[in-house]
Amino acid sequence: MAISFFALAIVLSFTSFGFDEFSPSSASAAAQEGVEITYGSVIKLMHEKTKVRLHSHDVPYGSGSGQQSVTGFPNVDDSNSYWIVRPQPDMSAKQGDAITSGSIVRLQHMRTRRWLHSHLHASPISGNLEVSCFGDDGNSDTGDYWRLQIEGSGKTWRQDQRIRLQHIDTTGYLHSHDKKYSRIAGGQQEICGVRDKRPDNVWLAAEGVYLPVSETK
Repeated sequence: MAISFFALAIVLSFTSFGFDEFSPSSASAAAQEGVEITYGSVIKLMHEKTKVRLHSHDVPYGSGSGQQSVTGFPNVDDSNSYWIVRPQPDMSAKQGDAITSGSIVRLQHMRTRRWLHSHLHASPISGNLEVSCFGDDGNSDTGDYWRLQIEGSGKTWRQDQRIRLQHIDTTGYLHSHDKKYSRIAGGQQEICGVRDKRPDNVWLAAEGVYLPVSETK
């Protein structure tokens, strides 16, 4: 299936993230289930239970860390819900490599270049672990590390697989629920971390531009 004009716009933005070898012909728009997710892919994560997309914008929390806020956004077509899947900086993994269950990944917010982050600050609504965006292209720490856990028998991350992301430093799972903000992010859901496995911390890869698996030479 041809890549949409919007997907092409995302593809063209890759050069600003250091993907000099990336070209539209090497990308596949996610138009079917089962597409494999690789390092360098740009994806939206959908919360399985409530269907919101993991979202961020250049608006700080008014409490806790004061870092860039992360929310659950109800609309599908918002560019602030795109995240670039990255490996740990000290790993040999490269763009196009498959991602196996148990891998530690980082998610970089495409628009602001900050990293999906967590720590011991309390989340604004529920008082769980705050999830924020922090850092930039050259500034990342272990607070940005998340362990991929694939539910079921799958070994490599694919679009149709249910996953959990467990934060390395706090052990909290990326989580959402039906609690919504009423002011700065009115109508958007709280995203937080919780330390126990629940149905509310299952996610799926949804819309995005998925790089094909690189061939082993």
